[in-house]
Amino acid sequence: MSAKHPQCSITRVAELLSDTWTILIIHHMITQKTLRFCELERLLEGISTRTLTRKLESLEEKNIISKQEEGGYSITDRGLSLKPILKSMEKFV
Repeated sequence: MSAKHPQCSITRVAELLSDTWTILIIHHMITQKTLRFCELERLLEGISTRTLTRKLESLEEKNIISKQEEGGYSITDRGLSLKPILKSMEKFV
């Protein structure tokens, strides 16, 4: 979180979505609802296992996704609330 604007919601969302892998993980989770690690790895061509692991852990800590008992990952209601932002990004180009 930015030391300059710790309470700014735009800063917090910008920091959450500050890298391509995170945005793509959220995008795939929103469209697929539940994905296993290996499925995400295939969808995210070029991502390293370590990077994917770190991104999933971070998104889980932020309650954007949740890890299921059977090993898959699901988007949370909080994660789904990012859908309009991603839709706007799709329309921008």
